[in-house]
Amino acid sequence: MTVVDAHVHVIVPELLRAAAPQEAWRPDVRREDGAQVVELDGRPIRSATGEFVDVDRILEENGADRVLLAPWVPLLFPDADAADALPRLRLQNEALAGIVGERVSGLGAVPLQQPELAAQELADLMGGPLSGVEVPARVGGLYLGDDRFAPFWAVAEATGALVFIHPSTRGFAGPGEYYLWNTVGNPLETTITAAHMVMAGIMERHPGLKVLLAHGGGAVLALRGRLRHAHAALAPAQARLSDSPEASLRRFYYDTVTHDATLLRALVEFAGAEQVVLGSDFPFDMADPRPADTVRAAGLGPDAEAAILGRNLEALL
Repeated sequence: MTVVDAHVHVIVPELLRAAAPQEAWRPDVRREDGAQVVELDGRPIRSATGEFVDVDRILEENGADRVLLAPWVPLLFPDADAADALPRLRLQNEALAGIVGERVSGLGAVPLQQPELAAQELADLMGGPLSGVEVPARVGGLYLGDDRFAPFWAVAEATGALVFIHPSTRGFAGPGEYYLWNTVGNPLETTITAAHMVMAGIMERHPGLKVLLAHGGGAVLALRGRLRHAHAALAPAQARLSDSPEASLRRFYYDTVTHDATLLRALVEFAGAEQVVLGSDFPFDMADPRPADTVRAAGLGPDAEAAILGRNLEALL
């Protein structure tokens, strides 16, 4: 079976500080005592334990037959002014487009803090080799169901772009202890934006959207009963959505980064095997180091297993 990993991050060399040391916005990647350190805005980060820059080494360490590379989320520059972010994103997109090949597909980035500009950039980007874009779960304090993002979603549907929603890693910090900012905070941010999109009617109004949620969609499926009850019983929850919230939830794609075969099986039972794609979250310490084994351990049957391991993502790309 072909194994295709939908959730792999990269920092392209063209963006590194070494390429233009005078530009402080650029990340630096170095080794200290044998460990990889990524520095951005003066903050050292040691959670990227696998190769982050060299694509050949990423492929070797990751082990999949094919990978879908997406930027490291801070390099979406959601907090920068759109005028500052745009040239950085274009530089990154050009570099990512140059990496695309037989074993590599790529997602670019657009300045979602200015949705009209993001829509225009997405339309241009989809004329090249990239398959879509990665976006943070929250931009400028707004979740992605907000009306302000309507131009972006319209173009995403029209162009067939794959839109990968990833937590911002900073938008929902939570407690600083016990790594809860990551284990709970990150999927919680995805949960809220996915629910926001559902209840705002985004997935219903744009049935052709191809939206992939990181980390198995967070906890959104565990909350489907509450969403369903609110929509059936309370007027504010009915304002923008006609059909059941579950119909919209089933329109999302979900990666397999759940770290739990039982949970993964429940996800497949709800959304359908055709809506789930393999993911690892490489190169981070919270990655699933053997995602194909996680899928096989879920006991899904050979056809569903083959679809999740590679066939679904190949069709999306």
